[in-house]
Amino acid sequence: MSTPTEQLAAAGVSIWLDDLSRTRISSGNIADLISSRNIVGVTTNPTIFANAITDKNDTSYDAQVTELAASGASAEEAVFAATTQDVAAALDVFRPVWEATNHVDGRVSIEVSPDLAHDTDGTVAQAKELWAKIDRPNLLVKIPATKAGLPAIAEAIGAGISVNVTLIFSLERYADVIDAYLTGLETAKAAGIDLSTIHSVASFFVSRVDSETDKRLAAIGSEEATALKGKAGLANARLAYELYEQSFATDRAKALLESGANKQRALWASTGVKDPALPDTLYVTELVAPDVVNTMPEKTLEATFDHGVVTGDTITGGYEEARSVFAGLAEVGIDFADVTQVLEEEGVAKFIDSWHDLLTQVAEGLESQR
Repeated sequence: MSTPTEQLAAAGVSIWLDDLSRTRISSGNIADLISSRNIVGVTTNPTIFANAITDKNDTSYDAQVTELAASGASAEEAVFAATTQDVAAALDVFRPVWEATNHVDGRVSIEVSPDLAHDTDGTVAQAKELWAKIDRPNLLVKIPATKAGLPAIAEAIGAGISVNVTLIFSLERYADVIDAYLTGLETAKAAGIDLSTIHSVASFFVSRVDSETDKRLAAIGSEEATALKGKAGLANARLAYELYEQSFATDRAKALLESGANKQRALWASTGVKDPALPDTLYVTELVAPDVVNTMPEKTLEATFDHGVVTGDTITGGYEEARSVFAGLAEVGIDFADVTQVLEEEGVAKFIDSWHDLLTQVAEGLESQR
């Protein structure tokens, strides 16, 4: 009998872990999860690094902090040194996966500073700095899908940098992201860069959509509104996959694919279920289709391994039902464009807060060593 995670992999889903720490790498935990839970990649964000580096029970960063303090490093320099070291080490662990999957998986992501979310030039500069510093072909640099992020994504792709586009909530913004990716590939092609070396995923957030929408549905309180709770996140993601299929079937995309380019895969992020009334594997088993990535917090990964029921493709047959969910939301008065705008603003703000908390705590750690 195959495990649910093996079944997911067989159905075309790449399972990535939404967590990283130095202890996970050094203890062999990542290697264990590759062999026992079928994970083929890792995503990180400022909150994940803040939790890892400031964990009082984790002493794995102490020696490096002492060394950085002695060198006079700033908090920003210390965080850059620690996080790039962790990601480089994780990329080395995943190198065999990268080779075995023809360079599709075995990926680890690192995010540009959240403070740059509305700074195109700063984002591009840091993406290039991270790409050069880590110097691993299986790296993905995370750039948010803000309006300022879109041209930065195109420019980074055009320079041959593989990108994980993060914080996507709306179909409209996702269409802009795909356009930025294709624009970047066209620039890279004109510059003579081997398009097959450039990879990208588009991180579409799921559970946060339900959290915000369901809060508004509860405030409306009607029977029709209540019946729509827990449905918007899946409907939004399913229509995103339809857009992915349509976008990479255009003449523009086909010309690039024929030149060696890779499709920008859809990645389901924010897959931990926040509403206890919903099944804890909902955003995994109900979002299965070929060539998608699902990045899971460990709790969701373990729930899926333990009792996830994988029934094959649960996306491509559900487009009309998904559209009916959005028709229903409009009928009860939900402004979904406002939902996704609020979510983007909150997402950027949360990462900025985590980033600044991390910088403050690292600064205190450095000061205590001086």
